Amino acid sequence: MGTTTPPRTLAEALRARGDDSLAGLLRARPDLLNPVPNDITQLATRAGTRASVVRALEHLDRFALQTAEALAVAPDPAPYDTLLSLLTGDGLDDGEQHDDAGAAITAALPGALATLREQALVWGEDDRLRLVRTARELLAPSPQHPSPTGLGPTVAEATAGMSPGRLQEILTATGLPATHDPVSAVAALSALFTDRTRMAELLDSAPVEALSVLDRLVWGPPYGEVTPNPTPPVKWLRDRGLLLPVSTRTVVLPREAALHLRAGRAHRVPEPVPPALAAVAERDPQAVDRAAAGQAFTALATVEELLKLWNGGGPTILRAGGLSVRELKRTATALDVPEPIAAFWVELAYGAGLLASDGETDERYAPTPASDEWLDLPAADRWTHLATAWLAATRTPGLVGGQDAKGRALSALGPELDRSAAPDVRRRVLALFAGLPPGTAPDPETLLRRLRWERPLRGGPAPGAPAAPSPGGTTSGGGAEGTDLRSRLALWTLNEAELLGITGRGALSSQARALLEEGERAAAVRLAPLLPEPLDHVLLQADLTAVAPGPLERPLADMLSVLADVESKGGATVYRFTPGSVRRALDAGRAATDLHAFLAAHSRTPVPQPLSYLIDDVARRHGHLRIGAASAYVRCDDEAVLNEILADRRSTGLRLRRLAPTVLASQADPGPLLEALRDMGYAPAAESADGDVLITRAGARRTPPRTPPVPVPEGPPVPDDTLLGAAVRAIRAGDTAATVARKETPDSPSSPGPSGALPRTTPAETLATVQAAAMTGATVWIGYVNADGAASQRVIAPVRVEGGFVTAYDHTADEIRTYPLHRITGVAELAEEA
Repeated sequence: MGTTTPPRTLAEALRARGDDSLAGLLRARPDLLNPVPNDITQLATRAGTRASVVRALEHLDRFALQTAEALAVAPDPAPYDTLLSLLTGDGLDDGEQHDDAGAAITAALPGALATLREQALVWGEDDRLRLVRTARELLAPSPQHPSPTGLGPTVAEATAGMSPGRLQEILTATGLPATHDPVSAVAALSALFTDRTRMAELLDSAPVEALSVLDRLVWGPPYGEVTPNPTPPVKWLRDRGLLLPVSTRTVVLPREAALHLRAGRAHRVPEPVPPALAAVAERDPQAVDRAAAGQAFTALATVEELLKLWNGGGPTILRAGGLSVRELKRTATALDVPEPIAAFWVELAYGAGLLASDGETDERYAPTPASDEWLDLPAADRWTHLATAWLAATRTPGLVGGQDAKGRALSALGPELDRSAAPDVRRRVLALFAGLPPGTAPDPETLLRRLRWERPLRGGPAPGAPAAPSPGGTTSGGGAEGTDLRSRLALWTLNEAELLGITGRGALSSQARALLEEGERAAAVRLAPLLPEPLDHVLLQADLTAVAPGPLERPLADMLSVLADVESKGGATVYRFTPGSVRRALDAGRAATDLHAFLAAHSRTPVPQPLSYLIDDVARRHGHLRIGAASAYVRCDDEAVLNEILADRRSTGLRLRRLAPTVLASQADPGPLLEALRDMGYAPAAESADGDVLITRAGARRTPPRTPPVPVPEGPPVPDDTLLGAAVRAIRAGDTAATVARKETPDSPSSPGPSGALPRTTPAETLATVQAAAMTGATVWIGYVNADGAASQRVIAPVRVEGGFVTAYDHTADEIRTYPLHRITGVAELAEEA
């Protein structure tokens, strides 16, 4: 029986994998697929590039990252036992590392190592584990970029370039035999620092102050500054090689000495197990669902009110994009919510495709045609639409009011609010909620610790980049947001989920759980029975108010919002009828008889007499004055009314003059003139050039059709199984073309040249070879240049050769293709395998 040769390179390790394993690598690191590698060698090269390795490291959990960090400071290659000892220690410390922690590390290490192998960050058998070179460079220590483990360079690395005389002095001070060979001297010093007995004897003879210096360096950073005349404790350490010079003013604690002082551990606190989520409270699941449904109903009402608020054309758009601070404050006042919450509702409606720019010269926000379709949906379906849009949105309203990297204010609906990590954080937070028993409200602090364990590097500086300590013990990077971005996104997720009704009383609702696990239809079915049924009636009162004891059917709510003003909200909504609100309904084309009939049909109480009088009084005066364009004119059959207007001091600014006994002209535009006369107590109506009364339709302004904004993905999308299967087949076929043996023909130029070179044959030889292959069913290797001039190598099995074309099964593309013979640079037969 033969033995399997251990892989010597990452490419060989990948080549030995099965198709499922290669698909797993491409699924975990989808950036390797763009474009699809030509062969395994190119895949391995791409997997070792800095950008790809940094992205892969950012997706590791805390313990997998600690495993990679331990391998970065271990010998290359490192046996499994060496890696395990770097994580568990040698058991000779002061008791910090307990047996149960060592058992947890021993149990978790195979899984962490499997993750690193799957993502091609580690390769080799257990007796020769290798971290890919780029990852080692990113995680290994250097004076500019200290190791995440806090360890410094090895004795050999720190003494490189040190004079033999200085090495002899160190050996003499430590009691080691003198040697003139620098390599032997370094080896002897390394052996001393890794020998627990001799190292303990050396440290027992050290001054107490020297041990204090070591205590400050042992867990990192390992570098310290010294003066030209160091103190006796520092001099004692430097003379014995426990502090080695990096520059004239900097010394470092060598790795071997630090590991002895750490009892062999690469990390002070290994974290093999994810932090558990603590529960704040255990609530009744049904109470949670009811609370969440109540908040979902409030969310729908708030978005509907926002659409009504901007129905006739919303606020103008800033030149740089987004809402001004004043417009956001005005919207918050109208919705009766704080400004940050108003920003959330505005961004949610925008992300759901319900609001957009109208595209006019004076750009304004307005509802989209899709908002009308959304309003026609059942309440449960409207909620699932909002919740699904929120889950996928990359826009983060929590940033509104802050500043970007250039110090510019971030505005609601502005262009700088996209954060690609937001959807991943939202889904991960809700997944942690879903992993708890129903009705359980998790502690936010433990939830944040869990998220930091799962993605310790995400959002922070790249591995190997300088990291500045923060008061909380983390590091900051990436501008003003840094590593805290995911934590902030998680906290915003908790607040937004409660506002939207995803959670109720701090726990995940069953309808949200159904949305995550089964989809929108299942969530709507669960939510529908918990929402109040819309009512078809109101209660009219003698004080010119109407009380809606619950949600109203949409036609009733739309008409009532035109005929009356909302006075208060809550469990019941109170509407107030005023002369202005009745005039608004008349302007919309309603007659007084229509309003009387509407109120009589939808009131459970008799229509109060004061309300009937109000409608009749406003209707009697409505349209008595007519306003058109002259710039503008005022027309009235009653000359006394026009005389009254001219005599009123408030009309001075309108610059009115009489054209006829029943007509006044003004230099003001019709719109301002209409509003001015209404402010003076009149009830004018606008008319067209034909003399017809203009009817103002509520909510007539709509944007052009628009699709919701496409979320900005965080990195390349995860490929589906079909794409993965095709990619693996293409890589395998390309690898076959690049590595398969070709027949050598000494007297023919068809012999393959250097690795990667296209085969070269004459046209006659090419035709003869492919014809023979078509007759015998053989597979050949060809070089091919397409119409764009791009050259490639392919392995094909010719089926038919005629008319200057060869039809063949292309193993590289896994399909039948036809190639013009004049584009084939050469052909070579494949050697038979032994």
